[in-house]
Amino acid sequence: MAEAPSYRSVQLLIDGVWADATEGRTLPVVNPATGQPIGTVAHAAIADLDRALTAAEKGLAEWRRVPPLGRARVLNGAARLLRERAEDIATQMVLEQGKMIGEARGEVERAAEACDWMAGETQRIYGRTIAGRAPNITNLVLREPVGVVAAFTPWNFPVNQIVRKVAGALAAGCALVVKGPEEAPGSCAELVRAFVDAGAPAGSVNLVYGTPSEISEYLVPHPIVRKISFTGSTIVGKHLASLAGKNMKLTTMELGGHAPVLVFDDTDPVAAARALAGNKFRNAGQSCINPTRFLIEGDSFEPFAEAFVEAASALRPGAGLDPATTTGPLANIRRVEAMERFTADALAKGATLRTGGRRIGNQGFFFEPTVFTDVPLDAQLMNEEPFGPIAMINRFDSREAAYREANRLPYGLSAYAFTTSSQTAREVMEKVESAMISFNHFGLGHPETPFGGMKDSGYGFEGGSEAIEPYLQTRFMTMADLI
Repeated sequence: MAEAPSYRSVQLLIDGVWADATEGRTLPVVNPATGQPIGTVAHAAIADLDRALTAAEKGLAEWRRVPPLGRARVLNGAARLLRERAEDIATQMVLEQGKMIGEARGEVERAAEACDWMAGETQRIYGRTIAGRAPNITNLVLREPVGVVAAFTPWNFPVNQIVRKVAGALAAGCALVVKGPEEAPGSCAELVRAFVDAGAPAGSVNLVYGTPSEISEYLVPHPIVRKISFTGSTIVGKHLASLAGKNMKLTTMELGGHAPVLVFDDTDPVAAARALAGNKFRNAGQSCINPTRFLIEGDSFEPFAEAFVEAASALRPGAGLDPATTTGPLANIRRVEAMERFTADALAKGATLRTGGRRIGNQGFFFEPTVFTDVPLDAQLMNEEPFGPIAMINRFDSREAAYREANRLPYGLSAYAFTTSSQTAREVMEKVESAMISFNHFGLGHPETPFGGMKDSGYGFEGGSEAIEPYLQTRFMTMADLI
């Protein structure tokens, strides 16, 4: 009988050394499938943050002088190590975060792809010359690293969220202090380890964990830090952006969403429902680009709803390492309680529960894949990001009304549409206020494509050729030949 995989407790990385926190404090790491502690993560004190900042300042001085080809070798090396270690990293991720092993493996592979992509981008940092107003004048525009970056990442994609920041910053020649997710620290640490083992110099990447508010309130205004990159909730993002603004720090904010899905009557509603259900319940619905508000045109509504409910009902919740599992647990008890609150409110407001709606058992953080139809606009689910396995399906008979609903909330991260009409697709592009729109498939989040939001979903992009830009600053020099 194969031995059950074990979880490794997690240390801090400061100045190239993995070690416990200065004061010896730790936080428990809990397996979402059982609700039981499986290890610990080091809890940084202010003294640890000071050491990390000093190390990053030193690491920046060395790393920014490494030419692009040298940076590319480290990034490609990290990609190679991630692929070699993929099974171990994915297993650690399942134990601490709960997602299915196939999803975890895919996340590690996408992280490797991101490293390979940024290895190319670091070699495409271009300056330019501008013709002078006299023959002896030379004008130069330079693109240089912004400096030390403070990066904050959440628990829902503990490898993919951090790799965008680390790979982008390192490609630009920056150094980082990363505040990793305390609830899913192990796979995040293994990602950082790949960069270190691939040759990133000591201090160029530092990793800390602890009380989020304490760490952010210390790092964001600190004079060593020149750039903030945050992924998380809109409420916290606005607070950190305000704090950064008071201290003249550059920021990238990848915040929450509440993605509308428009299914038009010129497409197959059953095929669309089956495709959308698979994406909706990926990672137990815990994704900022997760499709949430399903708007179905006319007579397509009931065939779509029936097929979607059938697909949701067929999912088998379970532990992520069980090959029979088709949807995993929520990451923590807070998400379970939120699902119960959303469900009770929707029922009280008159929504129709088509399947699910209950917590599963008392062990672990499982909640049934849940589908509501005819959900009133004043229900909490229609106004707050569910971030869990709950879908809301409503009918529309006026396309203008559908566009108004799609744009009603202040978010603008992702949107989806299913149509066979290029004219309808162009109309959606013009009228739906979302930074990313995917038609007839799920093409968001690849390393080669921009990823980011608008409105209350944030600003700045991670991915594509845009990914390196937030970590570069422009300098201008003009020089006259001496006579």
